[in-house]
Amino acid sequence: MRWITAGESHGPGLTIIVDGVPAGIAIDGSVIDADLRRRQLGYGRGGRQKIERDGARITGGVRQGKSTGAPIALWIENRDHANWEKVMSVTAVPEAPDAVTRLRPGHADLAGALKYGHEDVRDVIERSSARETAARVAAGGVAKALLRAVGIDILSETIRIGDITATPRFDREAIEASDVRSGDPAASAKMVAAIAAAREAGDTLGGVSIVRATGVIAGLGTYAQWDRRLDGRIAQALASIPSVKGVEFSDAFEAAGERGSAVHDPIERRGTGFGRPRNRAGGLEGGVTNGEDVVVRVAFKPISTLMKPLPSVDLRSGEPSPAHVERSDICIIPAGGVVAEAMLALVLADAVCAKFGEDNIGDITSAITRYRERLKPIADR
Repeated sequence: MRWITAGESHGPGLTIIVDGVPAGIAIDGSVIDADLRRRQLGYGRGGRQKIERDGARITGGVRQGKSTGAPIALWIENRDHANWEKVMSVTAVPEAPDAVTRLRPGHADLAGALKYGHEDVRDVIERSSARETAARVAAGGVAKALLRAVGIDILSETIRIGDITATPRFDREAIEASDVRSGDPAASAKMVAAIAAAREAGDTLGGVSIVRATGVIAGLGTYAQWDRRLDGRIAQALASIPSVKGVEFSDAFEAAGERGSAVHDPIERRGTGFGRPRNRAGGLEGGVTNGEDVVVRVAFKPISTLMKPLPSVDLRSGEPSPAHVERSDICIIPAGGVVAEAMLALVLADAVCAKFGEDNIGDITSAITRYRERLKPIADR
């Protein structure tokens, strides 16, 4: 199961193709749209979210509410494109728009301009923009539909903004009722206040989201080759999200300072199967799911565009210049968690298909039922 996106931040829209989707999966566009709305919400988002009303139009691969086995195509319109038609025109316009040459620290501006030889940083800004994450959420909506069919659910929660931390509760109703998607009301209020203070100072804030997948089947992934280890694939997917600078499974960075006896999860008999009294491995051992919840923490740096710009340099002249400023968010952690859900869903859905087949969802669920029988302890066979 693979996917690809195309489109620019202020272009006409975003195109998404998801290939390898088994036939027979119930695909509800309104559920995908609900995730797209979740991505737009959260205290600290910028003015762009007041313009866009994201929704995904399914243009291929779904008939009568179910996947057909063909690639699924989706389209998300950029409403703000109406204000950028000249700047983003596909054909040359008589009077070329002013070039962006003041480089923004923390963005892809300098690295991208050097790599591709651009003299106008607009050519970098438009594709490297986090607007592309709307396409990821739409693709993740397709993956989530497959995971729901096999009993896997994914939820994220904000556990840190700036220096304010919260203990995850994974209470879906409380999380979605919070302006910062934290299930801790006291911490939520402090996080909102911290974001407001950063906005007043012309600054930005980063933070941490935790993502949990429940109902995960033991045996997804493999230790046989480095690039097929599932924890490595998950880490790569999450680290590819704009602003993400760190990924850890469970509490890996804290565990690194402890003894093994306190970190590794004992194995116990649980009914007709196996279980763990704790889950500090984050649901994976040796690159393979072990039947516990997959738990990952994702660290987002503060947004790079500052209303009080940092010192920088002009790309063309090489002269000192304040960084270019565009409309921006103050904090994207609530939205970032929704994007992280999508990326985790895409990796897990592909792992399910790799193990149980990708032709038909009925074949997959039947194979999983047989596989679960095989997982019973030898004494119960």
